[in-house]
Amino acid sequence: MFSDNKKPRPMTEFGGQPNRIEKNTKIKGDITSEADFRIDGKLEGNVTTSGKVVIGKDGYINGKVECVNADIEGKFNGELHVKDLLSLKSSAVIEGTVSVSKLAVEPGATFNAACTMGKGVGAPTHKIQPSKANEPAKVS
Repeated sequence: MFSDNKKPRPMTEFGGQPNRIEKNTKIKGDITSEADFRIDGKLEGNVTTSGKVVIGKDGYINGKVECVNADIEGKFNGELHVKDLLSLKSSAVIEGTVSVSKLAVEPGATFNAACTMGKGVGAPTHKIQPSKANEPAKVS
């Protein structure tokens, strides 16, 4: 009776709906966004966002993801950097490398990844310095 539940609530801090890749959609390439991103289709490439990434039950990413938070129900293969919370649902299948500040795993999730955890770990901190001819690049 006195509830505001009928009012639509924005899904992102920017007041809009999240970006979406729908089921039965396949994309090859890199995505950069400042808003949340939901993937129910297939993506071969990288996702960089200052928001949240959600991989739906039918979703799949093969590549690198950098985000603040992530909820995964589907499949992920690659490199995952989450600055805050990574939440793996029971249907999630993760393979690759993961760096995260906080991790929540539901029973039933498959987590076959090398994982680094800790405050401030969620984003890569190394820099690659350009190399001179016939010398390997230096990583610091």
